[in-house]
Amino acid sequence: MALMDVMSQNAVQTAIPFSLSGEELEQFHQAYLRILEQKQALEMRVRKSEERRRALMHILSDLNTLNHKLVDQRKAMIHILADYEQDRSRLARQTERLDNSRRALLHILQDSHQSNLRLENSRKAMIHIMRDLKETTEEVQRREQELREKQEQLVQAGKLATLGELTTGVAHELNNPLNNIGLFVGNVIDLIELGTADTDKERILRELNSAMQQVRKATEIISHLRTFGRVASVSHEPVEIIQVIRRSLSLVQEQLRLRQIEVRIEIPEGEVLVIGNAIQLEQVFINLLTNARDALAAVPRKVITITCDLKADLVEIRVRDTGPGIPAELEQRIFDPFFTTKEVSAGTGLGLSITYGIIKEHRGTILVEKHEGEGAHFFIQLPRADDV
Repeated sequence: MALMDVMSQNAVQTAIPFSLSGEELEQFHQAYLRILEQKQALEMRVRKSEERRRALMHILSDLNTLNHKLVDQRKAMIHILADYEQDRSRLARQTERLDNSRRALLHILQDSHQSNLRLENSRKAMIHIMRDLKETTEEVQRREQELREKQEQLVQAGKLATLGELTTGVAHELNNPLNNIGLFVGNVIDLIELGTADTDKERILRELNSAMQQVRKATEIISHLRTFGRVASVSHEPVEIIQVIRRSLSLVQEQLRLRQIEVRIEIPEGEVLVIGNAIQLEQVFINLLTNARDALAAVPRKVITITCDLKADLVEIRVRDTGPGIPAELEQRIFDPFFTTKEVSAGTGLGLSITYGIIKEHRGTILVEKHEGEGAHFFIQLPRADDV
């Protein structure tokens, strides 16, 4: 509207100095109308341009907002892609580990199969081994039983051999009571023949009692020999070791006396108990005493000493003599079966071997002690009865 007013004013100002004809006025009016139309068109275009500018500004604002969103989305996409790459790498590693585990499991299954086959073979072999072991065990038990029987036979043979050696001394011991019995009975017969039996009854009774004492003495000697000579039972029980030593000494006492061998015994007071077999232990000391007897045959000073000491859980017994002793090179062989330093006809070499076996069976020890120039020293340890 402002442009039209300016143009109207210009037209009036132009019409003032000169006058126009109707035709020119009409043309001028038409031109004016065209100008008005153009002006309106321009105004319309300006308004549309302004609207388009405003729309463009909105579009630019929306584009800016969209760009910001796109940037955020791009960053989010980058993070998503990074996480995806990490997950892909992790999945690839897990896939590789899973594949390795699968291979390892396959090898394990193969090894397990082979192990099962080997185990089955081992089980079969074990069955055969157990069968062989059972047969071997039975054979070992049978052999042990045979060995035990042979050892018992060997011990019995040793005892019989010892009895053979003791025959002379025992016969002399029996001869004394038999002579005494004959003397006492002869006195009684003399009194009866003299007719004094009725008047001297007390003397007859004394003579007969004395004869009975000698009979009991002879019976005791024979009983001891029978007990020692019979096969010993394998049972063990509390044994008074001092009585065993004394009984052993009684069997060889006459032989020692005839050879002028002195025996010294140093023993503690009271009972000294061990768990064992009295007859077997008696054979141990008889073997040691007979060895000492033979060792003292050619020496001027003939003494056998037996000592007994008590420890907390042991009984320690020493049997030593004043003979030449045992050479150092023979100490390791002295307990071997059939080893002897005597003449071929003077010994079998079984005495000390049997002695060693009996002591071991009684859970004890026997060894040779070294004492230069002091003869042979045998040292025996046996568990006390209270500690077995």
